[in-house]
Amino acid sequence: MEVEKEHIYVIPTELENLSDAPFSGDAPFSGDEENGVSGEQKTEINGNWIPATSITEAKINAKAKRRLRKNSSRDSGRGDSVSDNGETLKIGGIPTSPKGKLLDRRSRSGKRRGLPKKGGAGGKGVWGTPGQVYDVEEVDIKDPNYDDDQEMLKNLNLGEMKYSVPVLAVSLALEGKASHREMTSKLISDLCGTVVSKTDVEKSFDRLLKELPELTLDSPRAPQLVGQFIARAVGDGILSSTYIDGYKGTVDCVQARAALDRATVLLSMTKGGKRIENVWGSGGGQQSVKHLVKEIDMLLKEYLLSGDVLEAERCLQELEVPHFHHELVYEAVVMVLESTGEKTFKMILDLLKSLWRSSVITVDQMKRGYERVYCEIPDINLDVPHSYSVLERFVEECFQAGIISKPLRDLCPSRGRKRFVSEGDGGRLKLESY
Repeated sequence: MEVEKEHIYVIPTELENLSDAPFSGDAPFSGDEENGVSGEQKTEINGNWIPATSITEAKINAKAKRRLRKNSSRDSGRGDSVSDNGETLKIGGIPTSPKGKLLDRRSRSGKRRGLPKKGGAGGKGVWGTPGQVYDVEEVDIKDPNYDDDQEMLKNLNLGEMKYSVPVLAVSLALEGKASHREMTSKLISDLCGTVVSKTDVEKSFDRLLKELPELTLDSPRAPQLVGQFIARAVGDGILSSTYIDGYKGTVDCVQARAALDRATVLLSMTKGGKRIENVWGSGGGQQSVKHLVKEIDMLLKEYLLSGDVLEAERCLQELEVPHFHHELVYEAVVMVLESTGEKTFKMILDLLKSLWRSSVITVDQMKRGYERVYCEIPDINLDVPHSYSVLERFVEECFQAGIISKPLRDLCPSRGRKRFVSEGDGGRLKLESY
């Protein structure tokens, strides 16, 4: 009797590994068997004749079962097989390929859960788990890396000379930039209550008002700047709001009176509830574009009223935005186009000459400002008639003054229109820019 054939799925790679195994008593397959011709050879086992193909299949199936049991105990749950219709089936532990086991980086012990290492807080460039907040580290005096300079002002034992610290800070800030004066105001505010008291701060400004005549010799704008420091101190709450009132009618020094008047004007702006927190402005990169545009517009309007070129130049430099100077060029040229008289034309031309000669505005910023006007002249002309002709004239004047180059002058757009040459030309038309 013939042994029943047991069907099992076997991976082709394993069949290839078994193909070279020796089988005793097996007869080779003939070409007739492949073509479906009957006549298979039989082998006698225990008196029974069994076809050679059945014996071969039985040996292959037995060896495949042993491999199945061995792999399932070692790689349980990892491995796929392919069914007859091409679908992937999960089989006890047959890996998809030998390389798959070698490249598998998961734990072979089965103890890990496959979660991120250290809960997602590990790895290069990682500061911690998402949402983790670090507390402020307290200074430990017993720490070997502790620096005594952190408490330097406290250990100086200044005594009655504590008020000289704000005096020195303000005196140095008068020669600095607006951002430096902003940091000085914050420093004085932080020192109040820890190093100096409110009484010391009041005494410091008394000393500054007395020394203003000498400070003005090195810093001509010292009265206005000291007034802004006073207003900022009142706004920060480290100086009494009645400090200025105590000086009314008792000041003979012109510089001190100018400083107190400046502080009074600035504090009067806070009656609507707005505190003076940014009296010095912020650094160039920290200011918004909207704020910078407003500052430049106010600068140009103040210049047209006062005519002080040096003051306008100083105000522009205090903005500390050399990368945004093209906005001043653009706004200045637009003011010329919107003006109706020659006064604005000449004043803006003088301002650009001064800024160009002092190198406050660079070549790139000047070029970018004019190019912006060239691009927006069609829209400007809708509101301002004859803006093309005014622009051509102003650009020519700037070229003659050496403010712009010839290529930039040649880029100036011109608008042509059709008009009659004369009544006796038979209706002939010509193009003319205006």
